[in-house]
Amino acid sequence: MSWAARLLGCAAVRAAGRALGSVHARRHIALSTTLVASCKDTRTCRVNFAEEELRKKLSPLEFHVTQEKGTEPAFTGKFAEHKGKGTYGCVVCQAPLFASQAKYDSGSGWPSFYNIIRANAVSHSKDRSHGMHRTEVTCGQCGAHLGHVFDDGPPPTGKRFCINSASLNFNPSAEEEGGAEAVEEAPVKPEL
Repeated sequence: MSWAARLLGCAAVRAAGRALGSVHARRHIALSTTLVASCKDTRTCRVNFAEEELRKKLSPLEFHVTQEKGTEPAFTGKFAEHKGKGTYGCVVCQAPLFASQAKYDSGSGWPSFYNIIRANAVSHSKDRSHGMHRTEVTCGQCGAHLGHVFDDGPPPTGKRFCINSASLNFNPSAEEEGGAEAVEEAPVKPEL
Protein backbone atom coordinates (compact mmCIF):
# COMPACT_ATOMS: atom_id res chain seq x y z
CA MET A 1 0.00 0.00 0.00
CA SER A 2 1.37 3.45 -0.90
CA TRP A 3 2.30 6.12 1.62
CA ALA A 4 -0.55 8.26 0.30
CA ALA A 5 -3.15 5.54 0.83
CA ARG A 6 -1.95 4.91 4.40
CA LEU A 7 -1.83 8.61 5.17
CA LEU A 8 -5.11 9.58 3.58
CA GLY A 9 -7.02 6.41 4.33
CA CYS A 10 -9.10 7.16 1.25
CA ALA A 11 -10.71 4.26 -0.57
CA ALA A 12 -10.26 6.03 -3.91
CA VAL A 13 -6.50 6.44 -3.37
CA ARG A 14 -6.11 2.83 -2.24
CA ALA A 15 -8.10 1.51 -5.22
CA ALA A 16 -6.13 3.62 -7.69
CA GLY A 17 -2.85 2.51 -6.13
CA ARG A 18 -3.75 -1.17 -6.43
CA ALA A 19 -4.86 -0.68 -10.04
CA LEU A 20 -1.66 1.13 -11.03
CA GLY A 21 0.73 -1.25 -9.31
CA SER A 22 3.98 0.75 -9.27
CA VAL A 23 4.98 2.85 -6.26
CA HIS A 24 5.99 5.71 -8.57
CA ALA A 25 2.58 5.78 -10.26
CA ARG A 26 0.76 5.56 -6.92
CA ARG A 27 2.58 8.62 -5.56
CA HIS A 28 1.62 10.66 -8.59
CA ILE A 29 -2.01 9.55 -8.59
CA ALA A 30 -2.33 10.54 -4.90
CA LEU A 31 -1.57 14.11 -5.91
CA SER A 32 -4.07 14.12 -8.75
CA THR A 33 -6.72 16.80 -8.33
CA THR A 34 -9.33 14.46 -9.73
CA LEU A 35 -8.64 11.92 -7.02
CA VAL A 36 -8.42 14.53 -4.28
CA ALA A 37 -11.75 15.97 -5.44
CA SER A 38 -13.35 12.57 -4.87
CA CYS A 39 -12.23 12.73 -1.22
CA LYS A 40 -13.85 16.01 -0.18
CA ASP A 41 -16.22 14.30 2.25
CA THR A 42 -14.18 13.72 5.41
CA ARG A 43 -16.36 10.76 6.33
CA THR A 44 -15.04 8.82 3.30
CA CYS A 45 -11.49 10.20 3.24
CA ARG A 46 -10.02 10.26 6.73
CA VAL A 47 -6.43 10.33 7.83
CA ASN A 48 -5.64 6.96 9.39
CA PHE A 49 -2.79 6.05 11.72
CA ALA A 50 -1.66 2.63 12.89
CA GLU A 51 -2.28 1.96 16.60
CA GLU A 52 1.44 1.27 17.15
CA GLU A 53 2.33 4.64 15.58
CA LEU A 54 -0.21 6.45 17.78
CA ARG A 55 1.02 4.75 20.96
CA LYS A 56 4.53 6.06 20.18
CA LYS A 57 3.35 9.55 19.22
CA LEU A 58 0.78 10.20 21.98
CA SER A 59 1.02 10.16 25.77
CA PRO A 60 -1.00 7.41 27.48
CA LEU A 61 -3.69 9.98 28.41
CA GLU A 62 -3.82 11.42 24.86
CA PHE A 63 -4.20 7.90 23.45
CA HIS A 64 -6.91 6.99 25.98
CA VAL A 65 -8.92 10.14 25.29
CA THR A 66 -8.61 10.24 21.49
CA GLN A 67 -8.66 6.54 20.64
CA GLU A 68 -10.67 4.98 23.48
CA LYS A 69 -13.18 7.83 23.99
CA GLY A 70 -11.82 8.58 27.43
CA THR A 71 -12.28 11.73 29.50
CA GLU A 72 -9.56 13.51 31.45
CA PRO A 73 -10.43 14.62 34.99
CA ALA A 74 -11.99 18.10 35.17
CA PHE A 75 -9.69 21.03 35.98
CA THR A 76 -6.53 19.00 35.19
CA GLY A 77 -5.99 19.64 31.48
CA LYS A 78 -3.28 22.00 30.26
CA PHE A 79 -5.75 24.07 28.22
CA ALA A 80 -8.57 24.42 30.78
CA GLU A 81 -7.24 27.82 31.94
CA HIS A 82 -5.17 28.60 28.83
CA LYS A 83 -5.64 32.15 27.47
CA GLY A 84 -3.21 32.32 24.51
CA LYS A 85 -4.25 33.65 21.10
CA GLY A 86 -4.09 31.16 18.26
CA THR A 87 -5.62 27.94 17.04
CA TYR A 88 -6.40 24.74 18.92
CA GLY A 89 -5.88 21.68 16.75
CA CYS A 90 -6.20 17.90 16.91
CA VAL A 91 -3.31 16.32 18.83
CA VAL A 92 -3.46 13.29 16.51
CA CYS A 93 -3.50 14.81 13.00
CA GLN A 94 -2.86 18.53 13.69
CA ALA A 95 -6.08 19.63 11.91
CA PRO A 96 -7.26 23.09 13.07
CA LEU A 97 -10.42 22.82 15.19
CA PHE A 98 -11.09 25.91 17.31
CA ALA A 99 -9.96 29.55 17.33
CA SER A 100 -8.94 31.06 20.66
CA GLN A 101 -11.51 33.82 20.06
CA ALA A 102 -14.26 31.20 20.50
CA LYS A 103 -12.87 29.89 23.83
CA TYR A 104 -14.62 30.86 27.05
CA ASP A 105 -14.75 29.79 30.70
CA SER A 106 -17.82 27.60 31.13
CA GLY A 107 -16.88 26.60 34.67
CA SER A 108 -16.91 22.93 33.62
CA GLY A 109 -13.19 22.31 34.10
CA TRP A 110 -12.59 21.51 30.43
CA PRO A 111 -11.72 23.85 27.57
CA SER A 112 -14.99 25.19 26.17
CA PHE A 113 -15.63 26.81 22.81
CA TYR A 114 -18.82 28.30 21.36
CA ASN A 115 -17.85 27.68 17.72
CA ILE A 116 -15.64 25.58 15.47
CA ILE A 117 -13.05 27.03 13.12
CA ARG A 118 -14.74 25.78 9.93
CA ALA A 119 -17.88 23.83 9.06
CA ASN A 120 -16.23 20.40 8.61
CA ALA A 121 -13.65 20.71 11.40
CA VAL A 122 -15.56 18.27 13.61
CA SER A 123 -18.06 15.47 13.20
CA HIS A 124 -21.02 14.82 15.50
CA SER A 125 -22.55 11.51 16.58
CA LYS A 126 -25.07 10.38 19.17
CA ASP A 127 -23.51 9.13 22.41
CA ARG A 128 -25.75 7.11 24.71
CA SER A 129 -22.96 5.83 26.98
CA HIS A 130 -23.13 6.01 30.79
CA GLY A 131 -26.93 6.30 30.69
CA MET A 132 -26.79 9.78 29.15
CA HIS A 133 -27.95 11.30 25.85
CA ARG A 134 -25.11 13.41 24.51
CA THR A 135 -23.56 14.44 21.21
CA GLU A 136 -19.98 13.26 20.79
CA VAL A 137 -17.54 15.46 18.88
CA THR A 138 -14.70 13.90 16.88
CA CYS A 139 -12.02 15.38 14.64
CA GLY A 140 -13.43 15.81 11.14
CA GLN A 141 -10.11 14.75 9.61
CA CYS A 142 -8.98 11.70 11.63
CA GLY A 143 -11.97 10.76 13.81
CA ALA A 144 -10.17 11.26 17.15
CA HIS A 145 -12.52 11.67 20.10
CA LEU A 146 -12.46 15.28 21.31
CA GLY A 147 -15.36 15.59 23.77
CA HIS A 148 -19.02 16.57 23.54
CA VAL A 149 -21.17 19.48 22.41
CA PHE A 150 -24.10 20.83 24.43
CA ASP A 151 -26.83 23.39 23.75
CA ASP A 152 -26.10 25.51 26.83
CA GLY A 153 -23.38 27.78 25.43
CA PRO A 154 -23.24 31.55 25.01
CA PRO A 155 -24.40 33.60 22.03
CA PRO A 156 -24.07 33.74 19.12
CA THR A 157 -24.27 29.94 18.69
CA GLY A 158 -25.71 28.71 21.98
CA LYS A 159 -23.25 25.79 21.74
CA ARG A 160 -20.71 24.58 24.29
CA PHE A 161 -18.03 22.38 22.81
CA CYS A 162 -16.67 20.72 25.95
CA ILE A 163 -13.28 19.39 24.82
CA ASN A 164 -10.56 17.34 26.53
CA SER A 165 -7.22 19.19 26.71
CA ALA A 166 -5.54 15.85 25.97
CA SER A 167 -7.12 15.84 22.50
CA LEU A 168 -5.74 19.28 21.61
CA ASN A 169 -2.53 21.02 20.64
CA PHE A 170 -2.09 24.78 20.42
CA ASN A 171 -0.57 26.89 17.66
CA PRO A 172 0.01 30.50 18.71
CA SER A 173 -1.10 33.16 16.26
CA ALA A 174 1.31 35.59 14.61
CA GLU A 175 -0.35 38.22 16.81
CA GLU A 176 0.68 36.25 19.91
CA GLU A 177 4.22 36.18 18.54
CA GLY A 178 4.23 39.89 17.65
CA GLY A 179 2.40 39.94 14.27
CA ALA A 180 -1.24 39.92 13.25
CA GLU A 181 -3.43 37.05 12.10
CA ALA A 182 -7.14 36.81 11.39
CA VAL A 183 -8.97 33.57 12.16
CA GLU A 184 -12.24 32.89 10.38
CA GLU A 185 -14.99 31.11 12.27
CA ALA A 186 -17.67 28.99 10.68
CA PRO A 187 -21.29 28.69 11.75
CA VAL A 188 -22.07 25.50 13.63
CA LYS A 189 -24.03 22.94 11.64
CA PRO A 190 -24.65 19.71 13.58
CA GLU A 191 -24.49 16.62 11.38
CA LEU A 192 -27.17 14.70 13.28
